Amino acid sequence: MATTFFKSLHIGNRKASTAISKILDYVKNPVKTDYGRFISSYECDWHTADKEFLLSKRQYEYITGRGQNHHNVLAYHMRQSFKPGEVTPEEANKIGYELAMSFTKGSHAFVVCTHIDKHHIHNHIIFNSTSLDCEQKFKDFKYSAIAVRRISDLLCAEHGLSVIEHPKLSKGSYGDWLGDKKPLSHKEILMRKIDEILPNCTSFESFIAALHADGFKVSTDRKHMTVKAADWGRPSRLDTLGGNYTEAAIQERIAGTRIVGGSGGAGCPLDEKPSASIPPKPFSLLVDIQAKMQQGKGAGYANWARSFNLKEAAKTLLFLRDQGITDYADLERRAAATSKDFHAVTAKIRAAETRMAEITALQKQIGNYHRTREIYTQYRAAGYNKKFLAAHDAEITIHQAAKKYFDSLNLKKLPTIAALKQEYAALLTEKNKLYSGYRAAKETSRQLASAKQNVDMVSGGQSTAILRDRSR
Repeated sequence: MATTFFKSLHIGNRKASTAISKILDYVKNPVKTDYGRFISSYECDWHTADKEFLLSKRQYEYITGRGQNHHNVLAYHMRQSFKPGEVTPEEANKIGYELAMSFTKGSHAFVVCTHIDKHHIHNHIIFNSTSLDCEQKFKDFKYSAIAVRRISDLLCAEHGLSVIEHPKLSKGSYGDWLGDKKPLSHKEILMRKIDEILPNCTSFESFIAALHADGFKVSTDRKHMTVKAADWGRPSRLDTLGGNYTEAAIQERIAGTRIVGGSGGAGCPLDEKPSASIPPKPFSLLVDIQAKMQQGKGAGYANWARSFNLKEAAKTLLFLRDQGITDYADLERRAAATSKDFHAVTAKIRAAETRMAEITALQKQIGNYHRTREIYTQYRAAGYNKKFLAAHDAEITIHQAAKKYFDSLNLKKLPTIAALKQEYAALLTEKNKLYSGYRAAKETSRQLASAKQNVDMVSGGQSTAILRDRSR
């Protein structure tokens, strides 16, 4: 589960070089990144990313004839924060790299810095506003922050991390994500209490009586019904809760004309049809009622959970029947086999993507090397003159970074661009073939794993007998 943040970085009243260096120096902080261990980059060397970003903007000005002013965007800053204890720094950096690559479509250089100095691991991603070909700039759009969040959620799901299902687009959403570390608001307490007591209510009067019994003061004297706990300074109006918690919605829930999911989510009246674009899941994981009761859930939640478990158990058995599985050993084999196949496909895709990224980086460095070789030759012929260095600092730095990159790969002879492009095309073809069956394999693996977990919970050690008896 990860929260995201997206912001454009303008020049403002500072020099462009100062503006870019300041943000990159912060995100590359050696204390926060384990001295650069958790930093990765695309189409740039993270040591010299500020100079490379500036060089691309000079080329952009030369190609397009458009200058820079204080309104221009130099770069974009994305932040991706993960739930404490759910991800390693290495995996977080990998997910951040995938997020940046997916959002920019590989058209902009970027740096991913994973910070480990807080109790929650988080990524800072800075990507250049100027494209790699230096002919255009990134065009920010109205819902860019939402797009970043959705890509991040998809990547988290693919990596087996939890996802925020109904995020709130507010400053408080990060606190909600941290869970018990943030105290619940009065409205959240009231909504949870309504979900707890409502299943046992047969009328609106019994609902009010249940609130009174739990120490809440209910007032129906005015136009809008209000509820107040003993330690609250002000009462809360039901109509301000919205959704399934208004006075009319509660009456519909009691009458059975409005159905709400187990977490008190956004249910809908019975005469409304769910969207056809989102296919319903065949079944969900069963609720561990005893564990939930130990966490403080009330009797109303227990009643709902028992009903929910019966329905989901029936759906699970229907799914297994459709799959032709009547034996627990067969379920175990099928679940293990599909999981193994899915992870094998995933590993092949990751390997292809890794090599493609390596090829792209190598092509970039070869291009940088050839583009700046003449300047560096002149610099060397000038006896490494300081004035010459000051006049061509960016080009010389990029040339030296390219040579350092080749040395890190122990390259004795540079490969040709044509050979690298041919290898990249072959890897891309292989990756596309693998992706054709990736999602189906992933969904099958998920369903069988969930089915096995549900059978284990229902059976209590007698899985084989239950499957055989209930499949008749």
